[in-house]
Amino acid sequence: MSVIDEVVAERRRQVEEEGYTPEYDDQHHDCQLACAAACYALASDDMSNTYDLATIVWPAAWIYGKPTTPRRNLIKAAALIVAEIERIDRNKEQHNG
Repeated sequence: MSVIDEVVAERRRQVEEEGYTPEYDDQHHDCQLACAAACYALASDDMSNTYDLATIVWPAAWIYGKPTTPRRNLIKAAALIVAEIERIDRNKEQHNG
């Protein structure tokens, strides 16, 4: 499985298992999904100070995610970036449609 396939599978898992549907994602604004992605990316570093920074940057109303291995955290981050891009695209369609 390619890395891109892994990101697609993770995004699918986020929707199907976690319930993070497009409608759910649309409730988040101010780059909250991108911030969550950044936190997972920061948590991919084995240095504890970047992990601590990730807990500070995490969107305030959310409970910190479920970091695992550095590689898995980056897959989750990439899937969240996809979710943020899709949310932005839907928002543009709503305002232009």
